[in-house]
Amino acid sequence: MTGAFDLLKERSPLEVGGSLTIDLAAVQANYRTLAALVRPSVLAAVVKADAYGLGARAVASKLAEVGCREFFVAHLAEALDLKPTLPSAARIYVLNGLQPGAERACAWHGVIPVLNSIEQARRWAETATGGRLPAALQIDTGMGRLGLSPDELRSLAASFEIMSRLQLELVMSHLACADEEHHSANLAQATAFEQLSALLPAARRSLAASAGAFRGPRFHHQLVRSGVFLLGSAPPWAAIRPLTVARLRARVIQVRSVGPGDGVGYGLTCVFSRAAQLATLGVGYADGWPRALGNRGFALVDGVRLPVVGRISMDSITIDITALVARGDQLRLGDEVELLGDGLKLDEVAEAAGTVSHELLARLGRRFARQYLPSPPDPGATFRKCVA
Repeated sequence: MTGAFDLLKERSPLEVGGSLTIDLAAVQANYRTLAALVRPSVLAAVVKADAYGLGARAVASKLAEVGCREFFVAHLAEALDLKPTLPSAARIYVLNGLQPGAERACAWHGVIPVLNSIEQARRWAETATGGRLPAALQIDTGMGRLGLSPDELRSLAASFEIMSRLQLELVMSHLACADEEHHSANLAQATAFEQLSALLPAARRSLAASAGAFRGPRFHHQLVRSGVFLLGSAPPWAAIRPLTVARLRARVIQVRSVGPGDGVGYGLTCVFSRAAQLATLGVGYADGWPRALGNRGFALVDGVRLPVVGRISMDSITIDITALVARGDQLRLGDEVELLGDGLKLDEVAEAAGTVSHELLARLGRRFARQYLPSPPDPGATFRKCVA
């Protein structure tokens, strides 16, 4: 199976409207930082949705280099795509469990399903014809999304027929409000998890993901699952800030002047009361850049923030570069400007778009030229010009 990393790495910046640089050394550094915070708990990496759009093979293989041996994906197909790139000792868990009929393929490839229902558990147990099969069990402690309800858990725990065929590797749950620092649901779920997991045989426990990692040892248990922190995002109240991983640049495709009364974009939602200089960039919502950033977002050139004006189109964005021109500078066809990076942080841009950093990353499209860096970029480097 061919991964997105293989499909995208050969695109030339001259062929597309933007480029996405992914700093794998920063991913490794973020892993080390969070692993130290949660120690002695083990830190696992969540690389579902192609590592939130940044390339699961590239990200996971670099995490394996710094000692990560536990990985979570959403679907079996993701696990099978990822497995050849990881050390043989690595464990891959499928968060959504298995569709009926997929059990034998999962067992054959040594992938561990997260069982979310009695039916999934029964089907997995029936597959264990030659002994016990490794499994994880998820408990719904109040999120109402995935996992066994308390009554279902009690019924499963009492089923010798099923439990005797499962090699229980992990018991887990998921916090619904981990990003909200003072939400009462967090402690309520922690208490429920402690009580319900005690009904099951001894196995490692896992409750916290990225945000939950900052809630202290009570939430850590034996394994913490992190995805978005490793990729550069953390809640504003977190004690540690991750390094920037993703840097997105868009290329200028046109520069123009407008005068008072002139509008820009669909619906003419921005009409100028003054003369202005505009630049149109070759990135739009078809590339995953949120349409909600129309008249709200920014681009960055040499430290100057340039506002998005008008609506974001399918293939383009228009920015007001008047402030840059007033400084004696100019943008030209082919120049690049930053949309995401050290100057426009992932969490800041996501908040401006009315979404979360997870979605912003996962939506980044397949039209970008991608570059994977084995080491952090030179902090003095400029992203303005594109070198052919």
